[in-house]
Amino acid sequence: MKLLEKIQLGNFSLKNRIAMAAMTRGRTYSNGLVGDITAEYYAQRASAGLLFSEAIRISEEATGSPLTPGIFTDQQIAAWKKVTTAVHDKGGIIVAQLWHTGRMGHSVDRNGKLPLAPSPLAIRGMQHFTSQGRKDFEIPQEMTIPEIRQTIMDYGQAAKNAIAAGFDGVTLHACNGCLPNQFLAESSNQRTDAYGSSIQGKVRFVLEVMQELIRVVGGEKVGIKIAPFHCYGDTILDDPAATYTYLIEKLNEMDFAYVEIMRCSPNFPSPEHYAAGDEIERFGSKIRQAVIANAGYDRASAEAELEKGIAKLISFGKLYIANPDLPERFEKNAPLSEPDRATIYGGGEQGYIDYPCCDEENTTQIIDGQI
Repeated sequence: MKLLEKIQLGNFSLKNRIAMAAMTRGRTYSNGLVGDITAEYYAQRASAGLLFSEAIRISEEATGSPLTPGIFTDQQIAAWKKVTTAVHDKGGIIVAQLWHTGRMGHSVDRNGKLPLAPSPLAIRGMQHFTSQGRKDFEIPQEMTIPEIRQTIMDYGQAAKNAIAAGFDGVTLHACNGCLPNQFLAESSNQRTDAYGSSIQGKVRFVLEVMQELIRVVGGEKVGIKIAPFHCYGDTILDDPAATYTYLIEKLNEMDFAYVEIMRCSPNFPSPEHYAAGDEIERFGSKIRQAVIANAGYDRASAEAELEKGIAKLISFGKLYIANPDLPERFEKNAPLSEPDRATIYGGGEQGYIDYPCCDEENTTQIIDGQI
């Protein structure tokens, strides 16, 4: 079974080809600190070949949603150190996903300050979850060139902080409507300077951030996550195929470990002008680095994807919420538990660290006299 085969990814020797995708779970304190239950949560899932952390704010300016973690203070770094230590003690490998939300934020959670974005264009067609409930998105403040340069430096500092916190590497979150994604899309970037006006200009921010990450921690510890046909956060491109083909061509000139490709979610269908087709085959086949395929896979479809030979790993999100021992369940072809939707985005231990492993479920059934 290919999913259970060992593989080398950059400088990571992985025990299988299964990754846990980055998932925001809303269990962070208001000061951006993760706690003991977060360490337990990731340690429970350390049998994955690779763990991606939930999205981590690179700076105070990067703040979007409440109860999300940061990695820009000494206290936050120390808190994450407990998490990475717990994972390493279980033989796991964990990578920090670096996050700037851009216009996907609200002033009520930013000390009254409007979020920054490529252009002063508000997100349409959805609302933002804030600490005061759902609110319409505000018109963001257009970033100046000095602010863009500072943000790139913030990514670099966050990468250094992640390594200091014990993470094995970092990945640039460049999809799901966050800031790098916003620079790529005409619906959020109408700049006429060097960071807009053309495909080359719109791609520039992503490339410069990647260059900074590679410079500060080394390419063997760096990856990027993209989603060419996923339009979450009103990030709509005029020609996504052309933009992402160019982006991939430029990324191929850099030395780093992997590209994670997120497939389009049926919950957020692509506009009519987007080309249909398999994103892994269409874009993954052009990528020089290792490809990680993401979104909507189960045991059978993941195995079939690996058999095609383009993707080297498969990352799973939803399945990992309720199945901390997912590789073992795949190996045994055991039943999968379903997550409690009410506790996915917030709460305490319930729906977070209380999902049993397969062996624990069987023991419980025997005790209860069910088998």
